[in-house]
Amino acid sequence: MSVKSLLMTTSALVVLAASAAVADSSGEPSTQVAYDAPVALEFNFKLHVEDNLAEQDVLIEREPGSGRLYRPTAGDRDLSLPLYAAAEPLEHQPFDETANGPWPKGRALGITLGDWLSAKGEASYSCANGEGSLTADFTGLVPDGVYTMWHFFMASPPTEPFIGTHDLPIGTRDGAQSVFTADKSGKARFEAAFKPCLQLTGEHLAAGLAIAWHSDGQTYGALPGDFATVSHVHLYAGLPKRSGL
Repeated sequence: MSVKSLLMTTSALVVLAASAAVADSSGEPSTQVAYDAPVALEFNFKLHVEDNLAEQDVLIEREPGSGRLYRPTAGDRDLSLPLYAAAEPLEHQPFDETANGPWPKGRALGITLGDWLSAKGEASYSCANGEGSLTADFTGLVPDGVYTMWHFFMASPPTEPFIGTHDLPIGTRDGAQSVFTADKSGKARFEAAFKPCLQLTGEHLAAGLAIAWHSDGQTYGALPGDFATVSHVHLYAGLPKRSGL
């Protein structure tokens, strides 16, 4: 699930504590587990086009009747264009402007480009004593849409060619905690508590969160599903660097 820029406005306190070996009253060494110091973040989710990238998993037919689909970019102004799935799964290539199509036409998704681009989200995240807590509120999602929340990692700086992201479902590894559904107006709240806390951006890996819409109404457990056919990354947010980097 792809990003180019992880710059965002955050309010954060991030201090890392190391594990320490201590001696107990008997004089025998014992290991005391030390958790990361408390972390508090406020951040917004955004669309790919807000980072001047192409939307990766929904497609438009710029020439009606051509059967050729393209990834929408900030230059696509006709918000009434219907969105389509790809005929076959597509790899994410957010940093390659030549990788935006054309591809054969897949099924209609039942929404327009304007519908897709109306999505917004804001979130708060905290970590204390090794447990993370995430609350996110969204508007403009696909009405009654089934979504999942993902914790993603990518090489930083990105590799050339881009080798994709590593995606983990939020919470339990079976993906059960990652699922949420928008209401009829496209609003949704996601809430989850989980252990361990989220891993923030490090020396070699950028970290972030992303939500994916599942146009088939199905979820795929520990996997996002095939991108651009049944799984469509809608919004994402970068996570800041750990303290001291």
